[in-house]
Amino acid sequence: MEIPVLLADMTILSLIVAIGAQNAFVLRQGLRDEHVFAVCLTCAASDAALIVLGVSSFSRIVAALPCLDPVMRSGGAVFLLAYGAKSLRAALRSTEALKADGANATVGLLGTLLACLAITWLNPHVYLDTVVLLGTVSTQFPGAGVSFAVGAIVGSFLFFFALGYGAAWLRPVFARPMAWRLLEGAIALVMSALAVKLIAGA
Repeated sequence: MEIPVLLADMTILSLIVAIGAQNAFVLRQGLRDEHVFAVCLTCAASDAALIVLGVSSFSRIVAALPCLDPVMRSGGAVFLLAYGAKSLRAALRSTEALKADGANATVGLLGTLLACLAITWLNPHVYLDTVVLLGTVSTQFPGAGVSFAVGAIVGSFLFFFALGYGAAWLRPVFARPMAWRLLEGAIALVMSALAVKLIAGA
C-alpha cells in the first residue's frame, strides 16, 4: 500500500507545480503575507475534492466505457508533452522574474478567496490534472484507490502550505529570472516523463 501513496505524492506534486496561475497566486500572497492560511487551505481543499472525484469515479467510467481509457491516456500524454514543450521554451527564453506588485494594497479576505477560487476552478488544466490524469494513474493500482487518494491529498496540502509559508524565503531567489528558467526546465522534464509513462501504460 506504500507504493500507491508515494506515487500519488510524487504525481500530484508534479502536476501541481505545473499549474502556473494558481502557484503564482499562492506565491504572491505568501510574499505579501496576506491571508496565506486561507489561500493555501482553499487551494488544497479544492484539489482534494477533485482528487476524490477522479480516483473514485474514473475507474467506474472506464469500466462502463472501455474505449475511454486509451483515448484519455493518449490525450493526456499529448497535453503533457505540449505543456512540457511550453515549459522548455520558457526555460530557454524567459527573462521574467517574480514580482509582488501592489505590495502596499491590502485586499480583503473575501476578495482574495473569490480570486483564489476563480483561478482554481476556472482553470481547465486543473480538471485534466486531478480528475483525468490522477484518475487514470489510480486505475493501475486496483484496490488501492483510498491509499492513492490519501497520498495525493496529503501531497497537495503539503505543497500548498509549504509554498505559501515558504514564499518569504523564496523572494530573493525568484527575484532572479534564472530561478524561473530552472523551475520551468524541471517542469518540462517531469511532464515529459509522465507523458511517457501514460503512453507506456496504454
